[in-house]
Amino acid sequence: MRKPRDIDSELKALEAKAKTLKERRVRQLGELVIATGADVLDADMLTGALLGAVATKDAHAKEGWRKAGASFFQRGGRKTTARSDHGAANDTAPDGHAASA
Repeated sequence: MRKPRDIDSELKALEAKAKTLKERRVRQLGELVIATGADVLDADMLTGALLGAVATKDAHAKEGWRKAGASFFQRGGRKTTARSDHGAANDTAPDGHAASA
């Protein structure tokens, strides 16, 4: 006779794996925002740009964005440039507004 499956423990393991995958996806999206330099945009502007990209039906524009994204990854991300002339690590405050000098 076969040993019965412990469906509850299998379900818990699958739920834990799904949670881990979702957390990794969110972390990778955040890393992508930083890698592209979009972290200097305020949240409203970034959200509007993403909503516009999702809503567009222009296949030519989407293909252009896809090609730009592919070349971004092929060259290994954006060129590392200083964000300020003074060598500061970041010119914006955590709330997305310009930091006062």
